[in-house]
Amino acid sequence: MHDPADSHPDIHWPSGFSPAEAHGFHHVQAVVPGPPERVFRVLTDPADWTSWVPGCEEVSTRTFTQTFEARWCGQRFEVYVGEHVPPRRLGWMCLGTSVRLYQGYLLTAVGDGTEIVVESAVRASLPRAFDTLSPTWVERLDELWHAQLARLSDPPPSV
Repeated sequence: MHDPADSHPDIHWPSGFSPAEAHGFHHVQAVVPGPPERVFRVLTDPADWTSWVPGCEEVSTRTFTQTFEARWCGQRFEVYVGEHVPPRRLGWMCLGTSVRLYQGYLLTAVGDGTEIVVESAVRASLPRAFDTLSPTWVERLDELWHAQLARLSDPPPSV
């Protein structure tokens, strides 16, 4: 778990979901290949999420919509898109049986790549238990997520 003081100042948090109010807060920042437009397309293509998002088992839609359902790590979530500003900003609320979270994404062009900032504020007791039982669990998940996103956002080889 990260310190809420490390939250990026440009993430827009809905009421009740600021990092300071959350039970768990995670911040991830990396540079991936490809322009923000390509990275944004990957992030908003739910038809492909089960092939690259760690733990994503099912998504109720093949196209990105304002609301949909997703099954992640055995739990069903209702997803409500709160911010959709291609290709720079994305944010959604996920409501599960015992977990509520908000994820905010910022995408910025840097050289030949895209700097991506992802922050999650979680309201539930489960994330804290995971952090306590396995401090590296979230870091390993973040590493896998970044590797997969980098692979998908990398431009195809020239023929």
